[in-house]
Amino acid sequence: MDTGRIGRRIAYWRDRRGFTQTDFGRLMGQTRRWVQDLEGGQRQQDPRLSVLVRAAETLRIPLEQLLTDSTPEEDAATRPPAEAAAVIDVLYRDAGGGPVLPLDALRRRLTYCCEAFQACHYGALGRDLPDLIVGASRAAGAAGVGAQEVHVLNSRVLQLVASFLHKYGQPAAAPAAVVADRALAAAERAGDPVAIGAASRRVAKSLSNQRQPAAAVEFAIGSARRLHADLTAAGPLGLSTLGMLYLSAAISASSMGRTPDRVRDAVEHVDQAQEVAGQQGADLNADWTNFGPTNVGLHRVDVLARFEDGWSALEAAHSLDGGAVQGLKAERQAGHLITMARAQLLTRRKEDAAKSLVNASQLAPEEFKGRPATVNLVKDVLGATAKPDGELRALATRCGLQA
Repeated sequence: MDTGRIGRRIAYWRDRRGFTQTDFGRLMGQTRRWVQDLEGGQRQQDPRLSVLVRAAETLRIPLEQLLTDSTPEEDAATRPPAEAAAVIDVLYRDAGGGPVLPLDALRRRLTYCCEAFQACHYGALGRDLPDLIVGASRAAGAAGVGAQEVHVLNSRVLQLVASFLHKYGQPAAAPAAVVADRALAAAERAGDPVAIGAASRRVAKSLSNQRQPAAAVEFAIGSARRLHADLTAAGPLGLSTLGMLYLSAAISASSMGRTPDRVRDAVEHVDQAQEVAGQQGADLNADWTNFGPTNVGLHRVDVLARFEDGWSALEAAHSLDGGAVQGLKAERQAGHLITMARAQLLTRRKEDAAKSLVNASQLAPEEFKGRPATVNLVKDVLGATAKPDGELRALATRCGLQA
């Protein structure tokens, strides 16, 4: 095995992905020097297969492309859509040298972008996030260590970017992990427990998206325990953050293979979130979380559906207050409809599943654009339906499927 050539191929794809050696090392759990040695062919005589497999997963390429000199064009399915690519691109640019915007102006831009996210206007986010990322980075760079407000705002911008990139699944998983780490670093620099907890939730999501659900659960629960006292003392902002950490752990746990212990653990995390929602007392949108009893109920349905227990998921959904669900933001409502479609398909209610997907697409059309998981669910429902109606066919066509 020619270690020098393998190192050059890794360097080539790292550069294509826009990762610095430090970024790539962090994703591999290694140092920048380790990456330098790997790319220089100096790590060892024959790099372990496990290292190459991990590198290929991180770079989002087939393993063969590290073992051969050919560098074929990437499959379109491995690339994020244009709006996500524009955000990823700006993450690796030098933000220095420009004007520093006032904090109030940055706050207004962040509020607009958070509202766009909750309204599922992802195209608008793709246009506006790059300037906000640069503006927040410049402000943080000029503020120094002591300016807590600026570093909290920078962390919240990066948290939103991570959530946005998480929407696009594996094609954006690696840069989402990088930006989630940056969000946590900014929050820790500010020393703000709420920002640290909120950023930790994005890190846990990134771990789960990188197929490390056990690590994601451990990280989310560890963060909740470590920050518990500070978060419960911080009012609705802190309680919402604490509750969402438990819900993040539950979703990550439900992405592992189903066993009685895993189901019990995931449901226990939902129950912990329910206790926090009881302390909060109402459905709120503190820190743009939509956290409260209703959102906890939606997550309970989602966890059961992810464990492929469609009947229990539908039973849990039946107990929800329909008016309260409709009071949530569009992003949460659409996500619940998509979960319902998954549960309905599991229980062979194909027509109901199709109706849920059509309703979700009408509420949030952009949830079906460039979203691999959602598009695959449409494909599954379409394939299970003997005579799909016109609305389902039209949705499939919009998703780029053969209808």
